[in-house]
Amino acid sequence: MDIFLLVLAFLCMLIGIIGCIIPGLPGTPIAYIGLWIAQATTRIDFSWQMLLVWGIITIIVSVLDYIVPAWGTKQFGGTKYGIWGSTIGVFVGLFFGAIGVIIGPLVGAILGEMINGKELKKAIRAGWGSFIGILMGTLIKIICCGLMTTALIKAIL
Repeated sequence: MDIFLLVLAFLCMLIGIIGCIIPGLPGTPIAYIGLWIAQATTRIDFSWQMLLVWGIITIIVSVLDYIVPAWGTKQFGGTKYGIWGSTIGVFVGLFFGAIGVIIGPLVGAILGEMINGKELKKAIRAGWGSFIGILMGTLIKIICCGLMTTALIKAIL
């Protein structure tokens, strides 16, 4: 049974890493579930503190995934309109798959800034900030899942 659970835990880690890149697949929470599956074996004994810390990190990273595009918009000169556009774009983009999640915040930020009366060049700059924010969020998720996978591998070895 332990071998089955460990294989399942590694599958969760793999799906988690893939989910960091493919929108709509909650990568970090799936990887975290993998830690709990491994904990259910007789071979792995993570501390409760470690599992609690990873749970908190998973929640923070999941929330940041929605906030970072708006933050990027602001860092690149976006106004409240661009930030709202970016945030709305994240959620609308979810309905259009991978491309939607990447393009949604970008287009949302640009449209928000244009509604606010900014010229196209400045609106595109704010949209670019949203895109950079998406890339940063993806990197954060990949690092988090990679560290969880590393913790699992260390626990096995």
